[in-house]
Amino acid sequence: MSEKTILKLQLPTDPLWVKNVVESNIEELLTDHAYCEQKAASNAITLIIQNHNYPDIVQEMAELVREEMDHFRRVHEIIVKRGYEFGKERKDDYVGQLFKFLTPGGSRLTQMIDRLLLSAMIEARSCERFKVLSENINDKELSEFYYELMVSEAGHYTMFLNLAKKHCGNIDVDARWKEFLAYEAEVVKNYGKKETIHG
Repeated sequence: MSEKTILKLQLPTDPLWVKNVVESNIEELLTDHAYCEQKAASNAITLIIQNHNYPDIVQEMAELVREEMDHFRRVHEIIVKRGYEFGKERKDDYVGQLFKFLTPGGSRLTQMIDRLLLSAMIEARSCERFKVLSENINDKELSEFYYELMVSEAGHYTMFLNLAKKHCGNIDVDARWKEFLAYEAEVVKNYGKKETIHG
């Protein structure tokens, strides 16, 4: 899978992030990853609450909560099996930066579409990072694990984009998505330096 053609991300992650940063502290990566999955489930719950009058969004998000919490459980199992410590929640500055791009105020529809595109953006970058991990980490178990999750995240990314396009009304989703991609490319220039999924 080419992240340039499928995910449309403008700035790929340098594979040296895995060799020079991640492999020196896999315990930190896994703890951060576990919390990323928990936050993804929380985001899906928020989307249910905010869009309870859209049955398809509610159903898709309910399934997403189940999947993300299953991923959380599996990451936690790896942490425990390896004798690592599952530490406190880590702040995700990358996601915080993306939230700043949401349109302030505006209609409920505008807010919903922006939140769906934000979610698609996070899933796209997570998918890309999982791909880089699966291809470069010197750990067979984690390589296979991250390949499996890469495929899953790609499906989530597509789902969010499809929901945005389905319910967009008169909003130009393709144009707004291009704006998100350009903004994310600037944001991600400052990341890829820590042993965290988005860091």
